[in-house]
Amino acid sequence: MHSAFETSATATAVPITFATKSTWKTVSATLPAAARQFAEANAFAAKPGQYLPLPGADGTLAHVLFGLEDESKEWRDLFRPGQLPGLLPAGVYQFANAPHDARLAALAFALGSYRFNRYRNNDAPGARLVPPDGIDAHDISRMAQAAALARDLINTPSNDMGPVELARVAQELAERYSATYRCVVGEDLLKQNFPLIHAVGMASSRAPRLIDITWGNTSDPKITLVGKGVCFDTGGLDLKPSSGMLIMKKDMGGAANVLALAQMIMDAKLKVRLRVLIPAVENSVAGNAFRPLDIFRSRKGLNVEIGNTDAEGRLVLADALALADEEKPDLLIDLGTLTGAARVALGPEVPPFYTNDETLAADVARYAREENDPLWRLPLWMPYDAWLDSKVANINNAPSGGFAGSITCALFLKRFVESAKSWLHVDIYGWTPSAKPARPEGGECQAARAIYKLLSERYG
Repeated sequence: MHSAFETSATATAVPITFATKSTWKTVSATLPAAARQFAEANAFAAKPGQYLPLPGADGTLAHVLFGLEDESKEWRDLFRPGQLPGLLPAGVYQFANAPHDARLAALAFALGSYRFNRYRNNDAPGARLVPPDGIDAHDISRMAQAAALARDLINTPSNDMGPVELARVAQELAERYSATYRCVVGEDLLKQNFPLIHAVGMASSRAPRLIDITWGNTSDPKITLVGKGVCFDTGGLDLKPSSGMLIMKKDMGGAANVLALAQMIMDAKLKVRLRVLIPAVENSVAGNAFRPLDIFRSRKGLNVEIGNTDAEGRLVLADALALADEEKPDLLIDLGTLTGAARVALGPEVPPFYTNDETLAADVARYAREENDPLWRLPLWMPYDAWLDSKVANINNAPSGGFAGSITCALFLKRFVESAKSWLHVDIYGWTPSAKPARPEGGECQAARAIYKLLSERYG
């Protein structure tokens, strides 16, 4: 069980009462007279995020009031209760009445308890929540623990989270769930026909590699996850400005979120044959770095002209997707921190997703809403496919012009997927620029929870 939850039946819990501006009058009438007077004296009006501890007759904490958005509002932050772990003193608490969504509120409480402590002692919140009745606390814990894994991996700087370290985490995860682990490293990538992964990572002193995990019964539906593991992205010879490199430790966010999703799947024992593929590289600058207008033959056999060395994520994903596609999975999913164009279009909080499977698209959108894990479908607009044409090769990795960058990236990847029965591509950001309830500033778990719940429905 997640450390934010209290499971002792004997624990005495302080009640948390939720109210909105429109319900506060009714809620306040249920409070003892002294508590109501204290709230009025402190101008409590149930504004969203407003917090007020109420003392008992002996001066100890007896009750907590917390404000939420009104039901009538067009948008409500269902993770608003995620503020509470940072506000409450150490102790055990329980919901005295129902927030807008008790399950998501409990999840938000756990997500809001996260602290990144590897390099600095950020005291973990001492507040613990008695899980509300009627929710699956184990499943909520599973999702919160997986989110913490993704956040930890992304928040760790690249000097301590290179291809070697990322592979070690993947191996430890595989061993924990009795999965099979293998890794193709360095020059063996060329011997085993992963030339694009090798090309992107060959300039780094830390050798590129392809992480490969398999788990589950071979007779179950084949689900394959592919995550972009660029542990740091300088942009290569098309060098990023210093401002563009400041958070490029997060460029392995696709891999981090794929590992988080894999952890949820294996922990829940979903009835799938799971495969996880992570090309782990650094896109560095050196005398042997790949260059603009270089041409490499991909695993699939397509010759790829390099239009821009800073469009490296799609290159390493291409070889991994080609490998995944060879065994014709029932569902092939890739996640990557791929394009600034996606951020321009939808901002940091709403990753776009792409698929030609209408049933899958509807399910992804539904679970994104239900899990408060926002995703928005963008089209695989085939007229733009011609923009990827090269005069000297089969395809260019980065068309000039600058239009529809996230869509053309998805179309590039689509060229490497032919046999999978269904394919989902998600262009995540993997980072929260400024703290929000349940979402501290830094590395973020995006898309993984929504996809996990979708898979749980299909293969639970």
